[in-house]
Amino acid sequence: MARTINVAAIQTSYGMDLAANIRKTADFIREAASQGAQVVLPSELFQGPYFCVAQEERWFAEAHPWREHPCVTALAPLAAELGVVLPISIFEREGPHYFNSLVMVDADGSLMGVYRKSHIPDGPGYMEKYYFRPGDTGFKVWDTRFGRLGVGICWDQWYPECARAMALMGAEVLFYPTAIGSEPHDPTLDTAAPWRRAMQGHAVSNVIPVVGANRTGFEPWEGYPNGGQSFYGSSFIADHRGDLVSVLGREDEGIVQASFDLDFLSTHRAAWGFFRDRRTDLYGALTGPRPA
Repeated sequence: MARTINVAAIQTSYGMDLAANIRKTADFIREAASQGAQVVLPSELFQGPYFCVAQEERWFAEAHPWREHPCVTALAPLAAELGVVLPISIFEREGPHYFNSLVMVDADGSLMGVYRKSHIPDGPGYMEKYYFRPGDTGFKVWDTRFGRLGVGICWDQWYPECARAMALMGAEVLFYPTAIGSEPHDPTLDTAAPWRRAMQGHAVSNVIPVVGANRTGFEPWEGYPNGGQSFYGSSFIADHRGDLVSVLGREDEGIVQASFDLDFLSTHRAAWGFFRDRRTDLYGALTGPRPA
């Protein structure tokens, strides 16, 4: 009997109310599960607005230890109730350290562990280095009830090394929760298409489905009357060829969903020979801060 997996991602807007954001996410998880989804991906830091638009110390109070985070304690029981796997993005506090993290919850509600975002951006509207340390977990994959899943967080998704590392670790599907939209320093810059294409490339070069979940809507910057961030949605699922098999528009709220035959993908991945023909003896330049 073929091993299949049904995956989904949520695209919606979020506000200041943590409890309301969790309820909204839970409603979409229920909807996806009712349609057969076995893994449901919410977007990055759905606990509240994307606060990294400026450097404000008040936001540190919104971080929690990963096992105790309100998003985790609320949604892990839902995972068990519905029998679905949930990759849950959170703002994590560990002692004096803060991370942009993801907790993988298996379909029985058990907490499988935490991944901490490896690549931390720092630029206008995305000042994450003020809040987050670079992740110290390394790349992670998890053997969930429905398959071996790899997860990167937002800026991670632009790095082919991240996707390749997870594929080498045996990931069967890659998931990327995201919060990305307008660029405050350049209103003419629209990265929606390159954002998708980067991940479609990961799908092609690793022969693996990729799921991207972005938020949507306009979020005003509190205290900045003329400022705000417009998130461009465009959440998608790409198959092993990089073809888009389920997409949402820039302003849609809803779910993308698709099913994949994992046994077929395993054989097809072997047939392409990308992993057979790798030349690790030539890749030394990838392991240092810059080529010699």
